[in-house]
Amino acid sequence: MDAGQLAVQAEAVHKAFYDKQTRITQQALKAVDLQIPGGSLTALVGPDGAGKTTLLRLMAGLMQANSGVLEVLGIDVGRDPQAVQDRISYMPQRFGLYEDLSVQENLDLYADLHGIPKARRDERYRRLLHMTDLARFTDRAAGKLSGGMKQKLGLACTLVRSPDLLLLDEPTVGVDPLSRRELWQIIQQLIAEEQLSVIVSTAYLDEAGLCDRVYVLHEGELLAQGTPTELRRHADQRCFIAVPAAGQNALQLQARLIDADQLIVDAVPHGGAVRFVTQPDLAQIQLSELLRGASVRAAEPQLEDGFMVLLRARLGAVHVEVDALQQELKQEQPPSGRAASGGSEVVIEVRDLVRTFGDFTAVASTSFDVRRGEIFGLLGPNGAGKTTTFRMLCGLLPSTSGFLQVAGVNLRTARASARRRIGYVSQKFALYGNLTVRENLRFFGGAYGLHGKQLKSRIASVLEQFDLQGQEHTRSGELPGGFKQRLAMAAGLIHEPEILFLDEPTSGADPLARRAFWRRITALAESGTTIIITTHFMEEAEYCDRILIQDAGKRLAMGTPQQVREQVQPVREAGQPILSMEETFIGIVERSRNGQHDGRGALA
Repeated sequence: MDAGQLAVQAEAVHKAFYDKQTRITQQALKAVDLQIPGGSLTALVGPDGAGKTTLLRLMAGLMQANSGVLEVLGIDVGRDPQAVQDRISYMPQRFGLYEDLSVQENLDLYADLHGIPKARRDERYRRLLHMTDLARFTDRAAGKLSGGMKQKLGLACTLVRSPDLLLLDEPTVGVDPLSRRELWQIIQQLIAEEQLSVIVSTAYLDEAGLCDRVYVLHEGELLAQGTPTELRRHADQRCFIAVPAAGQNALQLQARLIDADQLIVDAVPHGGAVRFVTQPDLAQIQLSELLRGASVRAAEPQLEDGFMVLLRARLGAVHVEVDALQQELKQEQPPSGRAASGGSEVVIEVRDLVRTFGDFTAVASTSFDVRRGEIFGLLGPNGAGKTTTFRMLCGLLPSTSGFLQVAGVNLRTARASARRRIGYVSQKFALYGNLTVRENLRFFGGAYGLHGKQLKSRIASVLEQFDLQGQEHTRSGELPGGFKQRLAMAAGLIHEPEILFLDEPTSGADPLARRAFWRRITALAESGTTIIITTHFMEEAEYCDRILIQDAGKRLAMGTPQQVREQVQPVREAGQPILSMEETFIGIVERSRNGQHDGRGALA
């Protein structure tokens, strides 16, 4: 497509959805104006419920705007959606792979659906299979692929024909850093070689930083637009890194800063220090009181910093209430959290844990322990065995051999007893979509043995803790992603478990939602709740007290984030930047693999 032509032009586009049951009209897009040039890579970013998916579906001709004009490739998509669909490809968040069919059979099916002549298929397949590194797996069932390889197969099926415009709705959600990097290499290669126009929605601001232009949406309105460099400038001269004074804790400093939301825009842990963004009128004396002796240096703004500045300017202070949560937990539990005991009590003990599926070893002789009040991260590429390990720890899957004790209960002999003392939030939204928020909480509370006044009290408490008031009568399936995640957390904590298991709980969540989530998690840990978490946002490993990195079922590294980082960066010379956790993770996994390709796309 000619770069001088517009891929998409929107003028005052408005879209609303009416719920017949609640008789409420939800405004999804409000008078959106934008112009996206052809031959470009464009990102749509914004909090949950911002309207990103709705805008992509309008572009794809899958729904019609209530008003306004939307032209795609010079065609009025409202008047002639089929003409647009003949020239574009669209990959939704949940792409419809047929898991019982092989990789090749899925490609053939989508080629048939798109009417691709058989004479053109062989060359297209060869190219797509080479780009996605799936040529070795054409006979493997799609359901037996790892998450990252499923996404690559979904992209290949989307591209069986050569479109003029590719629409991607969060294509890397739930994908590990290695696979995420490979997917973006494929996208960039397509743009360079086929002059393809690509519009992608993403929760990863580092991905948006790779794009030519970024559009920031909020509550259906276009909040800002520009190049990544232009958007970063919103945080100019407001970004700093604070190194805690001797005897101080970086996570406590980060919590203190992010709680001061009238003064601080954002704060995240960063290599044993804290990276933060200030409000524009912050006085030096106010900052000194917050830092309590921590040393400070200026930092270059990143796209995520600019994004957070824009959102805070729009929303004002967004405070996460944690005091009531901490106080309630302290009343219910003895003072055995990190502050009281130093986290010395072992609540999970794993020795020589093995799990096999037929001839396939998913977890190979893994050993570790987790202490009370600790945040323990299980990390690894898709198919590494971490989800299998996770399910064994929860009592959802028996081990093949080895010793596994959780909350003082041996899981090989008394899994049901242990499950009453743990909470679990699954990777995929596992609540009942046709039940309301309150009905889900009542059901899960009852399943955990809560009844009467106790159940009523706990429902009221978690509704407040997770900012779900006003949503009690909303069907959970209709909630935005961020609200679904909060509801899942509320259901997992309604019975006040000693140990909380979180399987990729922030997958697809925007930075604002992730900050609120982690503030609640650190508060829970400070109050004595033990947290076991898997995540593909590697920067979230910085919140963990210790992390375990697995690949192919084997333990590659374990320790504090800094101890694990030192395996890749043992010595950091003056002026050398601290290695990010994503760079650390990739370095450890690639070093272990030694460049070998042995078919680890199989699902653990």
